[in-house]
Amino acid sequence: MNRIVGAIVLFGSVIAGAAAGYWFARPHASVPAVAVAPQGATVAADRKILYYRDPSGAPYWSAEPKRDARGRDYVPVYEDEEPTFGPGGELEKPPPRGAPRKVLYYRNPMGLPDTTPAPKKDSMGMDYIPVYEGEEPDDGKTVKVSVEKVQRSGVRTETVERRVIVRPVRAVGTVKHDDARLTAVTMRSDGYIEELFVNRTGQRVRAGEPLFRVYSSDIVQAQIDLLVALGAGPRGVTGSNPERAINGAMQRLRNLGVPESRIREVQETKTNPRTIDWPSPATGDVIDKQVINGQRVQAGSELFRIADHSQLWVIADVAEADLPHIKLGTRASSTFRAYPMATFEGEVTFIYPELRAETRTARVRIEVPNPDGRLKIDMYADVVFHASAGEVPVVAVPASAVIDSGTRQVVLIAKGEGRFEPRPVKLGRRGDGHIEVLDGVSSGETVVTSATFLIDAESNLKAALQAFTQPEAPK
Repeated sequence: MNRIVGAIVLFGSVIAGAAAGYWFARPHASVPAVAVAPQGATVAADRKILYYRDPSGAPYWSAEPKRDARGRDYVPVYEDEEPTFGPGGELEKPPPRGAPRKVLYYRNPMGLPDTTPAPKKDSMGMDYIPVYEGEEPDDGKTVKVSVEKVQRSGVRTETVERRVIVRPVRAVGTVKHDDARLTAVTMRSDGYIEELFVNRTGQRVRAGEPLFRVYSSDIVQAQIDLLVALGAGPRGVTGSNPERAINGAMQRLRNLGVPESRIREVQETKTNPRTIDWPSPATGDVIDKQVINGQRVQAGSELFRIADHSQLWVIADVAEADLPHIKLGTRASSTFRAYPMATFEGEVTFIYPELRAETRTARVRIEVPNPDGRLKIDMYADVVFHASAGEVPVVAVPASAVIDSGTRQVVLIAKGEGRFEPRPVKLGRRGDGHIEVLDGVSSGETVVTSATFLIDAESNLKAALQAFTQPEAPK
């Protein structure tokens, strides 16, 4: 747009300058200073003076030598010193004096897609601009922004590299018992509770500690059989195969659930204790108690239930759409309202096979260590699954580098010296502030991560001008 406006002003100034003796050009006050040549100075035969400019740098030019209002000579501008302007309107540095450069072709001064191998003028009388060897031609895909504008706009870039995309999946859950750490205490024979050592729900017990004292006639009879087999019973009779009889009697005691310590006690002391202190089979907290002092218990009845809370389950409800991103072994972080500043790490050990029709969610089981016992059953949990962790690295760009219009995704490739190429991309997974690029960008390229919309606007303006000035196709 700056070129169009500048061309109109220049064209009008040439017509008006015939009478005034000067003409206006594009308003660039920062034209580089060159040596002042006095009027009448001899010019080398191989250098051609194009025009004269105001010595103060003001936007005034003259086709003939002249002086300004203060009597200073206008400065001649030679053919090899003519400043050129980039696509963004920025003043480009002229080439060093005397440096030989090869002209590749000449391009349209208005930026139109029109080139010529020989010098010519356009319909407005403007000279075509030479494109020298070493200058990257405009391929129609690259937009150039002045270095000053890039610096003022805070454009930042980042090198594209391969990385693992970790996509967080969020869900809610509750704390539950670990079924593998629950223990039920039962009797394998009828009996009577004579004394209860653990008489409160929630009481902490350790493996081997006595829970209750019980009398069982079946256990007493099995102890008598062992004493008889050992030859110390009241009958004083031993079988033809005493070792086999002893092993059979010991096995009957084991079948009744009698601990090994009681069996060894009967063997060593040759006595028949009437009651037995029943030991706890596990360490944990009593979460259920179904027995009181003096109660008659039947074989198979559950007397206590003991839970080991050193490890618990978090059952999370995961949305149906997020299930493909979760698999066995996926790491998960859980936070709880009671401990908002603490994070409890765990991993997925099971995904339940059914879906809840009401919420369209699936239950996912996470094993979470709880060595200090801070977590309680039925606590509410906020869960974040670190989905896709541990997978192979992929080409990824920062999320801020993508310009997403809804139907088209573009990143800006930085090519140096203020040149940028808008490039369409095909995106994949998102996570951890980055987006996987399936097609369009390669590892090692540099992308713009900030001020992307400014450069995109320059690119869209350039494309619009090209489309506006493109001649219509014949019908």
